[in-house]
Amino acid sequence: MNDVDPTSALRLWHETAPGAVVLDGFHALKHALRFGADVRLAVTSDKESVLALAAELADDLTGTLRRSVVEVPADELRELVPKVHPTRVVALAVRRGRTENLAALAAEPRRSPVVVLDNPRNLGNVGAVVRLAAGFGATGVVTTGDLDPWHPNVVRAGAGLHFATAVERLSLDAFPPGPLYALDPAGDDIRTVTLPNDALLAFGSERHGLSAELRERADTLLALPMRPQVSSYNLATSVAMTLFHWGGPN
Repeated sequence: MNDVDPTSALRLWHETAPGAVVLDGFHALKHALRFGADVRLAVTSDKESVLALAAELADDLTGTLRRSVVEVPADELRELVPKVHPTRVVALAVRRGRTENLAALAAEPRRSPVVVLDNPRNLGNVGAVVRLAAGFGATGVVTTGDLDPWHPNVVRAGAGLHFATAVERLSLDAFPPGPLYALDPAGDDIRTVTLPNDALLAFGSERHGLSAELRERADTLLALPMRPQVSSYNLATSVAMTLFHWGGPN
């Protein structure tokens, strides 16, 4: 981020916003900066509060935020976003490049799984899965279907952690290498299987489950333990259970 005069912030925002990733709130900005995002502009209506949060939660970024966050009037901040985050800070960053993401997904040997979401429909769920993948150190999150995994609502739910892992939309024939394990109620109990680091871990959509194409392609079907008469888990819960079974960061 470069220093910006407050009077220029509104103009620069509108120039930069098309195609940029909106980082809504302190935690999203914090995570994006920690994982190397190219943040072009950050504005707040209360810089002292932002710096107080940094001192409490992210002192490694206090200097960066002190130099770079631009304070603007509260009414000007309200012009930039539909709803001002409670932490009163919002930023614009460059979307992580597809070439960089594809290289990370395809790199071998892979030291952690890739999470595959088969035609997901709920934007908040996708963001929650990105957050989980980043926390567990997964190589990335791949989605199929027409939902953009970098949609603003997904990025908001992911708390800026799209920059901590590779997030891309791919067709089935473009999947990265590795054995494909698909979560399905008819599969083997996941507790009987050791998941390798190069696994692709596939989860069906919230309503319809796995597509026939992905299910057919899977090398192994796995089932999560579930009490009889309970129909399903939330998507993010299923991903969390599976990544926990894999083992997470050492």
